[in-house]
Amino acid sequence: MSIELLFIIFVSDKCSIDIVSPKNKILRRVVNPPPVKGFKPYGPNPDLRISEPVTLFYEEYEAIRLCDYDGLNHELASIEMGISRPTFTRIYAGALQKLAVALVEGRQISIGGGQVYFDTQWYRCLGCGCHFNHPNKDQKVTHCPLCGHLHFSPIAENKSPIHLVEPGTGQRREQGVTDE
Repeated sequence: MSIELLFIIFVSDKCSIDIVSPKNKILRRVVNPPPVKGFKPYGPNPDLRISEPVTLFYEEYEAIRLCDYDGLNHELASIEMGISRPTFTRIYAGALQKLAVALVEGRQISIGGGQVYFDTQWYRCLGCGCHFNHPNKDQKVTHCPLCGHLHFSPIAENKSPIHLVEPGTGQRREQGVTDE
């Protein structure tokens, strides 16, 4: 649901109405997709777990990777992702909140989706399912480097949003890109 602002501009005797929509989101730069699609809790009592997974978007994963794994501060991490520092801080805070919910409630974490572009061309092997990149743009990709399978599909073009599907539903989300 979007909220539209209504502005009335009076020009001499005439009245014109302009509808202003919210600003489009800037795509966030992600260097690499995560090596896994998510995490599942385990333990003696699986009945206590809530079945609905917590979805950590790619930009939230990248924010955690940059700050907590690479040790960058918010200013440097925001530059790395190509967004403002306040936007980065909101993404990072949302990621921490989601991780806290998953850990405390024993919920599965699913990683995918969001408004992102990958820094290099990435492919998904249709044989083994691995993700791999091809840093040398001058050479054509002919096979999966892990299993040698000849069938693979591009995940995203550089600076293009990835077009994926919501986990478990087969449906696209309204706000852009979701998980395969």
